[in-house]
Amino acid sequence: MWQRIRLEPSRFALHFAVLFIVALWTFPTAGLLVSSLRDKDQIAASGWWTALSTSEQSSQARTKGNADQVEKDGRFVIAGNLFEGDSAHSSLSAWGTNVNKPGANLPGATAELGSGQTLTVNADGSYEWGSATAFPDERGRRVFYVSSVPPRFTAENYETVLFSEGIGRSFVNSLTVTIPATIIPILIAAFAAYALAWMKLPGRGFIIAVIVGLLVVPLQMSLIPLLKLYNATGFLSKTYLGIWLAHTGFGLPFAIYLLRSYVAGLPKDLIESAQVDGANDFKIFRRIILPLSFPALASFAIFQFLWVWNDLLVAIVFLGSGEDQLVLTGRLNSLLGSRGGNWEILTASAFITIIVPLIVFFSLQRYFVRGLLAGSVKGG
Repeated sequence: MWQRIRLEPSRFALHFAVLFIVALWTFPTAGLLVSSLRDKDQIAASGWWTALSTSEQSSQARTKGNADQVEKDGRFVIAGNLFEGDSAHSSLSAWGTNVNKPGANLPGATAELGSGQTLTVNADGSYEWGSATAFPDERGRRVFYVSSVPPRFTAENYETVLFSEGIGRSFVNSLTVTIPATIIPILIAAFAAYALAWMKLPGRGFIIAVIVGLLVVPLQMSLIPLLKLYNATGFLSKTYLGIWLAHTGFGLPFAIYLLRSYVAGLPKDLIESAQVDGANDFKIFRRIILPLSFPALASFAIFQFLWVWNDLLVAIVFLGSGEDQLVLTGRLNSLLGSRGGNWEILTASAFITIIVPLIVFFSLQRYFVRGLLAGSVKGG
């Protein structure tokens, strides 16, 4: 009983730590989801945590031109509403005629503009621009104002991404790159893992040390040499085969290291029994190693799929940035604009790109968990 009481504080600390980590990862994701459903102007004006409250937003509008002027009590007047055609704004809290002073005047105040002109703007956005003489300019006057905007949620951000030109082609390109770039390194790494774990090879320890060393080499260091090699061959540059081989080379060190550690932990008696029964290495690999290593294979498949699916750098370098070559990440990056300021596109794109990886993850989840827990408990 006392032992159970002593363990309870540690259990509480463990549960608290797990909940804290889950919240730490979930909180930004929830914010990203809320932002993807907000109006683009509100995203630029306030944070996602204010999504349910009314926010203040600085905007500008132009009054009507001289074609709409009427003579009233010996003065020429142009009247209208700054909110015309824009139902997002509810009330105006301040206004001005200078971009640096959008809150110079309160609603209902009349500002002297010189040359006998006056401008009055009310809280509901209605205005009256008056002049002692007829207005000569065809265009209206710009008015800057601060208004209260109620919370607004919309699916326009997703519609912009999903129905943009070329998005379907880019989705197919991403699948064409990702699926083979996930399967090829798994096939190669599985054979290499068995050889390094159970076959007597000269220099096996040195080979394993080199593989571990390759894990810490940044892939950016090999982009230029590999690209020169591709250009020299003449048939690998800007092709799917070229990018498949590139992703295979970048993913093999981790794949071999992960699978070799797993395969080496399989029961030795099982391998020796198969050898005594006359099974060769290929038969042992096909009938024993592969079925037992499926959790580890699924674990690496998830990691590799996520890496290749979310990749942008390698895809642009080895496949290209043409309209028919862009992968999904490249297409979404082009939608952000030259300065990357279209946040509404970024937030919606984030959730669109994770749909396929989520399907892959949940399909292999049970094997993924088994692969991570394999070897943690020894049988009797």
